[in-house]
Amino acid sequence: MNSKSITGTGRVGRDWEVSADAMRWTPQQPATPQTARGADCDREVVHVYSRADALADGVLVAVDGELARQAGLRLPVALTAAAYGDCVAWSEEDNERKGTRQDEAGRLWDVLHMVRFAVLRAPGGGGRRCLAELYRVPRAGRARVARRTVLAVEIGPGDSGEPVLTVMLPDED
Repeated sequence: MNSKSITGTGRVGRDWEVSADAMRWTPQQPATPQTARGADCDREVVHVYSRADALADGVLVAVDGELARQAGLRLPVALTAAAYGDCVAWSEEDNERKGTRQDEAGRLWDVLHMVRFAVLRAPGGGGRRCLAELYRVPRAGRARVARRTVLAVEIGPGDSGEPVLTVMLPDED
């Protein structure tokens, strides 16, 4: 221990001296419901971006509820625009360029089925997030055969706290 002491700060070891470089701890007030949420609880919320906002802006693409139920998914489902563009979007020009016949409805059906299987296979009934593997003909590039891709499936709260499914690329949040 340092021979320089600061008196009246408490007992450390066998003497009443505490070195100048000792860490200090000050007891905090007991947590109340207002302070238990964290340090930011007294700050004003500037902006909230809801799921409804994301759907309206096109950041999320909603799946028709009846179609999702037919595929075995009981929760509302939405895909991020990036996941939709990679695995579902398809046009007549894509058919001509790729020399294959596909459509968005069929590609979406495939995605929904693979999402359902991934959720069923996931440990603990899916948990919060699981991965769905599927094969699709990519729109970009010259590939004409199906290529493996992975999508992340996350179950989380909707705008009113209800459970919803969001399908996204693995690097998206």
